[in-house]
Amino acid sequence: MILLSPCPATRLLPSTDAEDIVALARDFAANELTPRVAQAEAAGAFPRDVFRRLGALGLLGMPYPEEVGGAGLPYEVYLQVLEEIAGAWASVGVGLSVHVMACYPLATFGTDEQRERWLPELLGGELLGGYCLSEADAGSDPGAMRTRAERTPDGYRISGSKAWVTHGGDADFYTLFARTSEERSRGISCFLVAGDADGLNPQAPEHKMGLTGSTTATLDYDGVQVDGDRLVGDEGAGLSIALQALDSGRLGIAAVAVGLAQSSLDHAVRYAQERETFGRPIIEHQGLGFLLADMAAAVASARAVTLDAARLRDRGLPFGQQASIAKLVATDAAMKVTTDAVQVLGGYGYTKEFPVERHMREAKVMQIFEGTNQIQRMVIARGLARGA
Repeated sequence: MILLSPCPATRLLPSTDAEDIVALARDFAANELTPRVAQAEAAGAFPRDVFRRLGALGLLGMPYPEEVGGAGLPYEVYLQVLEEIAGAWASVGVGLSVHVMACYPLATFGTDEQRERWLPELLGGELLGGYCLSEADAGSDPGAMRTRAERTPDGYRISGSKAWVTHGGDADFYTLFARTSEERSRGISCFLVAGDADGLNPQAPEHKMGLTGSTTATLDYDGVQVDGDRLVGDEGAGLSIALQALDSGRLGIAAVAVGLAQSSLDHAVRYAQERETFGRPIIEHQGLGFLLADMAAAVASARAVTLDAARLRDRGLPFGQQASIAKLVATDAAMKVTTDAVQVLGGYGYTKEFPVERHMREAKVMQIFEGTNQIQRMVIARGLARGA
């Protein structure tokens, strides 16, 4: 396959340390991810070793405090690192975002003892996380979940199935949400479940059109026993915890989408500079030049709205509605930009010789997970109705 050199986007970062961290991520992506991505995606090979390397570099715990093993970085820096990783290998970018989201309940709502016991390994890369919220009949409506956690003398016994779990069967721990009472909004609780727990059985991975290097599977919880100290937060507070984690997770997916779109734009521009028709590079033909200009505008707009939401989060201000806007704008932009990149490359764009066809397939799911874009529109509209 032909690989074209990317053109790094101009970035405005809050400090020289942040610039160094993003540069580190860019170098890691170029030297360790880009050479492997095509073969691994073609084979559907899950790159577990990459996440250990990300942990060793300190990139798995970026937005979490240093006292629990994190790097204490602003979210706006974390998202720009994530963009670099995802631009090289979207499966790894999604995995990084999901892992960071899976750590959020423990880092934010866990007791001091729980954080001291588990977070250092989670943030250091020794353990990889998954997030178990969706079910076959409770995806966009998590309050309808049926997985149950029944009290036992030693803790809880969990029964049910969770669908669409990133890293399903490969993760070392899962942040699981299960019903502990019949109350819709106050009847769900959050648990930290070991990946090798007895009775936890992954089904065969899903066969997906993209992100083939990222395992997605249904997990069956067949009477899984968890100790009481694996309850994260108060019993019944799980739905609120899950939705807060999703607000941050949506920013992660927005950043992944921006990285994917930027990478497609880079490849399209480089191809248009080198390919000639009628005696000049095709980028100089107005029809194609304007298409590329619109692609660049879409990427820049998506990045701007994503970082705007991140800066609200960093200042401790409400950002849920802005996170939904970012996820909506960035993932729709990624779908449009990757599709247009295929068009710029013409017949070559439809072949596996260039990565833009893979980018197009990967972009589609960005509009679906972490809440479909139709759900994001509902969240935004409800916020407008409240005067938010």
